[in-house]
Amino acid sequence: MKKLTYFVFMLFAFITANAQILDPAKWTSKVEKKSDTEYVLIFDAVIEEHWHVYSQFTADGGVLPLEVLFNNDKGNYEPVGKAEESETITSFNDVFGVDETYFNEKAQLRQTIKVTNPENTIIQVELSYQACKEVCIQQNKLFEINLKTLATKEVQNFEEVAVASPNNDKGEGAKGTSEKEEDKRGLLTIFLLAFAGGLTALLTPCVFPMIPMTVSFFTKQSKNRAAGIRNAIFYGISIIIIYVILGSVVTAIFGADSLNALSTNVWFNLAFFVLLIVFAASFLGAFEIMLPNSWANKIDKQADRGGFIGILFMALALAIVSFSCTGPIVGTLLVEAASKGGIAPIIGMLGFSSALALPFMLFAMFPGWLNSLPKSGGWLNTVKVFLGFLELAFAFKFLSNADLVLQLHILERETFLAIWIAVFGVMALYLFGKITLPHDSPLKAISVGRLFLGLLVLSFTVYLIPGLWGAPLKLISGFPPPASYSESPFGFGGANAMGSDQELPDGAKLGAHNIIAFEDYEEGLAYAKEINKPVLIDFTGYACVNCRKMEDYVWSDERILSILKNDVVLISLYVDYKKELSESEQYISETTGKKIKTIGNKWSDFQITRYKANAQPYYVLINLEEENLNDPIGYTPDIEEYETWLKSGIENF
Repeated sequence: MKKLTYFVFMLFAFITANAQILDPAKWTSKVEKKSDTEYVLIFDAVIEEHWHVYSQFTADGGVLPLEVLFNNDKGNYEPVGKAEESETITSFNDVFGVDETYFNEKAQLRQTIKVTNPENTIIQVELSYQACKEVCIQQNKLFEINLKTLATKEVQNFEEVAVASPNNDKGEGAKGTSEKEEDKRGLLTIFLLAFAGGLTALLTPCVFPMIPMTVSFFTKQSKNRAAGIRNAIFYGISIIIIYVILGSVVTAIFGADSLNALSTNVWFNLAFFVLLIVFAASFLGAFEIMLPNSWANKIDKQADRGGFIGILFMALALAIVSFSCTGPIVGTLLVEAASKGGIAPIIGMLGFSSALALPFMLFAMFPGWLNSLPKSGGWLNTVKVFLGFLELAFAFKFLSNADLVLQLHILERETFLAIWIAVFGVMALYLFGKITLPHDSPLKAISVGRLFLGLLVLSFTVYLIPGLWGAPLKLISGFPPPASYSESPFGFGGANAMGSDQELPDGAKLGAHNIIAFEDYEEGLAYAKEINKPVLIDFTGYACVNCRKMEDYVWSDERILSILKNDVVLISLYVDYKKELSESEQYISETTGKKIKTIGNKWSDFQITRYKANAQPYYVLINLEEENLNDPIGYTPDIEEYETWLKSGIENF
């Protein structure tokens, strides 16, 4: 039954793969005359939903930037600077560790040229760019422009071919994760994290003691129980309104679209780092962050007015008085929400304030519950210190972002992990009562709950230690710098380093996880025939995000790694390798009509010609006669599914 299901799936994947054309950006062109010698070439693109086309100015070390190539410029015309671009978006890529700049939905390039040969009125300009969604593709568009008639046209110098689906050959519905759904999940995650932050804020010394005091006030001052409940509910709603307004102000000041760009800016990351260090120091007891007392006094006077206006000012008084405890939590949540952009700060404050307001409303409805509340005491300061350690650890994530963007290699992976090991190690000692801080009460014994929490933190600390020797640490993926951004990219003294000095076959090199890999098809095929093993062709790219994700999260699995090292010959063909072929090796593709000038062009043309696909990652299992052992697949993050695919091909060998 399992084999039948797999066959049906692969049949569907094959039909899907050969029924789609992967061409996500539709370009048009026009030309404007500025003078007798200067013209402006304008290229407009409409980009399919969820796809990104990368800018000329995207950072090095990530995806490939767009290039404007002038095919017949020598002696005829010359560009005046780089093309001007329409609005772009910048966001941080955790896989490559750099800021990426890209166009979303639409793009425009305005390239000024200066004519040096008036007799030549026909010019050719080529756009070379990378577009990514679930996969990445390399695209080239050639335009012919007549400066005399101001007519332009796209030169169809290659025929379109069917290609692999960008959604792992399953179609959008089967994958079940459209970008809009991901956005909704992202906002839901922010809401839940902020809600958890609000619940945590309740357990701080500034807020917890105010619950019985406030509920008691409403109970005594109200004429009847119904009025008390009504007033307490309005008090809770007022708290929510105040914090949501704060989130709205942050969004309005910076702009919904620019928050994400700000959060990945070097200077903002450094500012966030300093801010979280200050918050951490405050929670750990170095000092208290407080708003001016005059503010609280003025608000208290307004609260005495009574009625709904008075209750609103009571809620504002709570926000001000408790700021020394809630301020660092709110600040951290706003920073994290800012990295998501859009209305995330508003959603974050809605979640935080809902959790903060909920107990006041519930205890007003059921005053008897107050008897079940634990008494205030030293445990409240323990919660505050615990949050201080977390703030300290998270602060270094922002410092890491700035270091990655600048490529200073100051906070490499090992250094980052060493800091986290130290922070969480000291946190464990604190929870075990071995370390005390300024505002701690005398401790004769620790509670069972504190002991369990200490054991959990200690376990996490021990888990981090192998990361110093190259362990992937999937639990904290995305927090430390990538494995490639380290003193020992291939590991040190651990599993990744083992076998690094082993003798390699001619033409082979050690690839990801020290898998023996060939980067030339003929050399890899010859070696496979020599040792009688099937071939796994890996169409990949240096600037392919999901290619790296497959290597980091799927290939690193013991089952997959064993197959790749022992049961197949891996040939990794990089379609974005820019090294030029020798003149004698360059040729015109029979399939696309394009001139194949680089090694990357060669492997891209090979993929298009033989497999009618142009997306990466793309995996093909073949036998020694170069026949497919099963249907090729694309991005497959499900480890079991990828293992099933590998084993089915090997069984057919």
